[in-house]
Amino acid sequence: MGPDMSPTSTFIFGKAHAPGLVRPALVAGTLIVLATGLSGCKSEKAPYTAAPQPVRAASVTFSAATDTRSYTGTIEPRYESDLGFRVSGKIVKRLVNIGDEVTPGMTLARLDSTDYRLSLESAEAEVKATQSSLKQAEADERRNAALNEKGYVSNASYDQKKAAADEARGRAERAVRSLALASNQLAYTDLVATETGVVTALPVEVGQVVSAGQLIARVARLDELEAVVSIPESRIDGDRTAAATVTLWADGGRVYDAKLREVSPQADPATRTYRARYSLIRPDAAITLGKTATVHLASPGAGECAKLPLAAVFKDQGRPSVWLIDEARGRLIKTSVEVSAWTETSAIISGGLTTGEKVVAAGVHKLDAGTPVRIVEVVQ
Repeated sequence: MGPDMSPTSTFIFGKAHAPGLVRPALVAGTLIVLATGLSGCKSEKAPYTAAPQPVRAASVTFSAATDTRSYTGTIEPRYESDLGFRVSGKIVKRLVNIGDEVTPGMTLARLDSTDYRLSLESAEAEVKATQSSLKQAEADERRNAALNEKGYVSNASYDQKKAAADEARGRAERAVRSLALASNQLAYTDLVATETGVVTALPVEVGQVVSAGQLIARVARLDELEAVVSIPESRIDGDRTAAATVTLWADGGRVYDAKLREVSPQADPATRTYRARYSLIRPDAAITLGKTATVHLASPGAGECAKLPLAAVFKDQGRPSVWLIDEARGRLIKTSVEVSAWTETSAIISGGLTTGEKVVAAGVHKLDAGTPVRIVEVVQ
């Protein structure tokens, strides 16, 4: 260490300076040089580039336009029978409940048969009595016929015996028919199912006295099922010839062909709609009574249209728009479209796009024009 350098000296740029002799200008220059060097190092790094955003795309396909509409209703049987006793009486048994399946010959309910059994026994006794009287009358007729041939009995006496025999035969026939009627009435005290089906109504209980023909059980046949909907009077004429399909709310993935079978001849006075019944073609076990069904009708329309997912269309300054994917550059282009109709899940596009183009199918409100994208899935 030289004689001019003390331990407290400061060494700057190769020269020693005593404490307190460092010039402020020199210090400021040093700081500027350091800052400039640091900024130059930072500018040499590569600029940040965002990774392409993955999107689901929908392919645009134009085809002949169809006018579609949907109506919601329920599944109902084509045939439903109201069953009742053919005689009056007191219900002593009810052998089924609502929802039970029945087969032909199955007993559904039973009346007290005491009086009808007594009537049957009385009819049987009457038949025996008339048969005995008939035998006696026929024997008298034969004897008088033989005596009349020999001249021992007048014709008038013979005619009386013959008339008595004819009357006995008539009483015997009436007694036989009365016996059959009593037997039938006794059998009518059992209410028997005539068709295979399911019980949908049972408005009576055990102990209730019912009259002949009163509703006891309603049985719906399951061999023919229909979707029943209400159609506005403004569309009823065009919907008569439209192609029909049916879907279930509980299982929308299945589609069933249907055919219009019946339309009410007059509108409902309250709703001004016409009740229409569509027969289901080849129904399966998934279709049960009372399920919510949607009838979809399609009629030929004018021009061509494309169907896009509802989530692909958004509003831009009041106009329907989509994000068109520029596959060559991997960028988005905001494009206005013409929408001819809206459904529950789709938008029917009539203009603004061409077949083969792809648009973003979901998440459109989180995108901006020019955003780099990468297609990960294409939906039809």
